Amino acid sequence: MIHIMKKRKIWFIFSGIMVGASLVSLGIWGLNFGIDFTGGSLMEVSFSKDVPSPDEISNLINQSKIIEGVSIQTLGDKGMILKFRDIDEETHQKFLSNLKNNYKDNIEEQKFDSIGPSIGEELKKKTVLALILSVIGIIIYIAWAFRQVSKPVSSWIYGVIANVALIHDVLITMGAFSILGRFYGMEINGPFIAAILTVLGYSVNDTIVIFDRIRENVSKYYKGDLEDTINMSINQSLTRSINTSMTVILVLFAILLLGGSTIRDFALALIIGVTVGTYSSIFLASPLLIVVDSWLKKRKK
Repeated sequence: MIHIMKKRKIWFIFSGIMVGASLVSLGIWGLNFGIDFTGGSLMEVSFSKDVPSPDEISNLINQSKIIEGVSIQTLGDKGMILKFRDIDEETHQKFLSNLKNNYKDNIEEQKFDSIGPSIGEELKKKTVLALILSVIGIIIYIAWAFRQVSKPVSSWIYGVIANVALIHDVLITMGAFSILGRFYGMEINGPFIAAILTVLGYSVNDTIVIFDRIRENVSKYYKGDLEDTINMSINQSLTRSINTSMTVILVLFAILLLGGSTIRDFALALIIGVTVGTYSSIFLASPLLIVVDSWLKKRKK
């Protein structure tokens, strides 16, 4: 049997370093919000023959001086996505004409979307609301599911600890994207928010599986030492949790490598979130139950 709980201080220190680094990154660099949140325009174009490099397109746009600050992503073998500030229809047509004059019949516009700043702000508010409601819902659900558990730790504490682990997972994922946004230009967009909500669901599911095993073993074997009971429960769930996560991560890596640029950020956010979520379920959420149990015992004395 692996004695994971005896090394809980190491796990707490590691988590503290990761969360601290994430907070520092978010505080210094923040998040690189895409046009979904800041407002702007998105143009998708395709090429029928020779596909120019993103640098060539960027130089052409800079020389035209029609618009500035264009972000370019490749899309498959023949397409590109151009993101820039919000523009009116006249500027859009002028910009498109400039591209067609240079590439003739080789270029064709597939899509053009424009998002105003007010819509972006509304999306931010709805994202925060969705996260808050998710956290409240998780606390209520776990408190209800574990309602028959009262000793040594009350049912609602399981819900609070599960959410501490979720905050830990989300902060580290956002911190990673803060660094990636600063050095590699990765943006926070709609798919990233979907990935974060997916991470919340996956992580809490993994945590509940382990908590449920702890609940069963507490009712059968608990004799005053919660640490041994939790350690036994984790050892019983360890292989299942890691194997399940590895299966998911392998599929996500395949999507990351083969799925194209449009889904790259989504897959990467899930890889980071699932990895951290698996870690937190085993090495953070469960040890926190021991910390709470020790605190309750000292309080009674």
